[in-house]
Amino acid sequence: MALWSHFTSASGIRFDATSLVASWTRLHRCDSEPLPTNADVLQAWVYFHNGDFQRAAETGLKAGDDGVTVANKATSVYARYLETRAQAKLDLFLEVAARAQAQQARQANNPNAYFWQAYALGHYGQCISIAKGLADGVGHKVKAALERTIAMCPTHADAHLALACFHAEAIDKVGLLIAGMTYGAKKETGLTLFRQAMALNPDSPLSLMDCADGLVMLEGEDRIAEATALYERAASCRVLDALDELGVMAAKLELQD
Repeated sequence: MALWSHFTSASGIRFDATSLVASWTRLHRCDSEPLPTNADVLQAWVYFHNGDFQRAAETGLKAGDDGVTVANKATSVYARYLETRAQAKLDLFLEVAARAQAQQARQANNPNAYFWQAYALGHYGQCISIAKGLADGVGHKVKAALERTIAMCPTHADAHLALACFHAEAIDKVGLLIAGMTYGAKKETGLTLFRQAMALNPDSPLSLMDCADGLVMLEGEDRIAEATALYERAASCRVLDALDELGVMAAKLELQD
C-alpha cells in the first residue's frame, strides 16, 4: 500500500480501546456498525477515530472479516477528504468497491458491505462526473446497494443520506423527468430521505453539509438560506473524533468562500 498523506488532528482527542468502547454508540449512530468482538478489529477502529486512516485500513485488512468494514471506511474517508491526486482517488474508491462486493459474498447479511460498495461507487461516479457515472450504469448499482442497506438496517443514517444525495444529484444533472424515468430518482423521496438521515444522526458536520448541498440541488435558491444555516451549524459542531474534525474544517472553509 502506497504511503498516504498524514492527517494531523488539532482536536487533541485520542481514543484507546477502553474509551472507544464507552463512546461507540454515539460515534456509530451514522452507520449502526456493531461493537467488534475481535480485539484487532477494535484497534483498527481506534486508529480510524484518531485519524490514522492508513493504519486503520491496514490493521482492518490484516484482521479480515469485520475488519474489512473499517478498512473500507478508512479508505473511503481518506480518498474523499484527504487524497489530492485524481487517479489515486479513483483507484482507492474502486479498491473499496471491489472489497465490499467480495465481502458481500462472505457476509451476505452485513449491511455495511453493501453500503461501502455504494459509497465508493457513488464517489467514483462523482470523480468521473456524475452524468458519465449515471450513463455508465454506476447509478443503478449505487441505488440498489443503498436500498438494500436500508432494508437490512433501517437505522443506518449514512445510507439514508447517501440515497438522498443520489436522488438529488441525478435530478440536478439530468433533470426531474429523465432522472425519474431512467433512474427512479424523485424529489420528494430525496427530501424525505434527507429528513430521515438528519433525524437519525443530527449532529454530524459532514451529514449537515451533504444535506445542505442536496437541498439546494433539489429546490434551488429557495433553500440557500437553510443550506447556509446548515453549514454554520456544521462549523460549530462539537468534535468527537477525527471524522468530525474533517467535517468542521470543511464547513469553515466553505463558509469563508
